[in-house]
Amino acid sequence: MNSGLFAFFLPVALAIMMTGLGLELTVKDFLRIQRHPKVIFLALFAQLIILVLIAFLICILLKLPPLLAVGLMLLAASPGGPTANLISYLFKGDVALNITLTAINSLICTFTLPFIVNLSIHYFLGDHAKIGMPAEKITQVFLIVFIPVCLGMLIRSIAPNLALKLNRPMRLFSVLFLFLIFFYAIYRERFNIVEYFADIGFATALFCFISLSVGYLIPHMAGISDKQARACTFEIGIHNTSVAMTIALSVLSSTTIALPAGIYSIFMYIFAFIFGYILTRRPRLPKEENSAVMND
Repeated sequence: MNSGLFAFFLPVALAIMMTGLGLELTVKDFLRIQRHPKVIFLALFAQLIILVLIAFLICILLKLPPLLAVGLMLLAASPGGPTANLISYLFKGDVALNITLTAINSLICTFTLPFIVNLSIHYFLGDHAKIGMPAEKITQVFLIVFIPVCLGMLIRSIAPNLALKLNRPMRLFSVLFLFLIFFYAIYRERFNIVEYFADIGFATALFCFISLSVGYLIPHMAGISDKQARACTFEIGIHNTSVAMTIALSVLSSTTIALPAGIYSIFMYIFAFIFGYILTRRPRLPKEENSAVMND
């Protein structure tokens, strides 16, 4: 595929995918924060602050190449993936909480993601780096993420039957879109992929394991019910890699920056299913069962 055509297609495809996410959201999803403020605060704090700091430490300690370091920071700054809702459902998490977190974090990240990526570019690539994220690029990210989500919510509000019919095709499109941009990034870097996997493979696997662990342990230690802790596990561990790869390819124009998200997408589903299996097989304590009943 022609690179210019692909660069045009990527933002359009992402906007369509974000519209699909909006079709699953309502204003009530945002209002639900009043019922569970503690768990929502902990999950957002872990996702927006702790994971970004952990990603930065991994970049420093493992001495990642500058472009791959920016890619890992972009991944860490990306919101949770819509597929976290499905995996949470499969492993008996609080899906309503997942939807709330996805909704809130998707909006917050339209502001925090450009800020974190811009700082990462300046830190790892220097002030005179060729890759930048000027005001028009920040606006582009905002337009292709925030506006389509609002559009999807509007469609659901005025035409719920249409939104229901579009839901499945939109999910399928998101999956195909993820595979497409992943293989495109791999193809563009096919001659360097082995070297890049050696450079970033361990870092992404480590970041994935830590993301899932932090997602469960912080709510669990704070006394949150096991069902909600599971929801946090997948919401925090399942990053929206398609958003990260799209921004890397279309906004930052770098297939190298897209690689950490692409490789992470391999590890996150494998690790998520392992974590889910372990959590569902772990015997629940009476305290956790009582807490789950109270939260329901």
